[in-house]
Amino acid sequence: MTSNKRLHIIPALKDNYIWLLGNTQKQVVIIDPGESTPVINYMTTHQLSPIAILLTHHHNDHIDGVIDLQKNYDNLPVFGPDEINLPITKISQQKTLTIGDFTFDIIAVPGHTLGHLAYYINPYLFCGDTLFSAGCGRVFEGTYTQMLNSLNKLKSLPDNTIVCPAHEYTLSNLKFATHLVPNDIDINAYYQKIAHDAITLPTTIEIEKKVNLFFRCDDLKLQTEFKINNELKLFEFFRTQKNNF
Repeated sequence: MTSNKRLHIIPALKDNYIWLLGNTQKQVVIIDPGESTPVINYMTTHQLSPIAILLTHHHNDHIDGVIDLQKNYDNLPVFGPDEINLPITKISQQKTLTIGDFTFDIIAVPGHTLGHLAYYINPYLFCGDTLFSAGCGRVFEGTYTQMLNSLNKLKSLPDNTIVCPAHEYTLSNLKFATHLVPNDIDINAYYQKIAHDAITLPTTIEIEKKVNLFFRCDDLKLQTEFKINNELKLFEFFRTQKNNF
């Protein structure tokens, strides 16, 4: 049960979010600290004690705060994928990770990077740069097939899953979606709902199934509309269009 868990969101860098998941003892797990100062300030203000850092992938805007956090908090363990070139505990071969009273399912989601991991602890999903609200990450190292398979893994999680991506990209993703499918009722309604929100996250799997085109590549209506009767090819088309939008 995770009813005693509390989610914290910390804006960082240009458009990153650093997530903390806490318990009733004010212990927190830090996810993807791209910088250290806002995390230290937040934890000091709210009297929180870090017990671990989780990393999703090797990009600097997700890991650059690690060394400084370890200097400020003695013996703070760091866990992440094998691709990360830091002295951390590599967990790419594990299925679960238990830290104190937190037990995370480890989900391999290659595509954005080859070793990208996501972490699920019911009902929270920390998905790094694989899944965004109304979007997905660029396919930098993996293949379109890998990325689609990774998204479909996350899509299969329960509808009430609270999705915690690492970037505030929702409005730009919805602008792209409304450009491609201007008459989509769900996408338009969600765009209007969050248009003036400074922070649009977290989202849910239920919402993403409605507003995220990258979750809807198996939709026969969309396949017909774009004359692409193949889930993977439609995903490639959407992602390529987004790259150039």
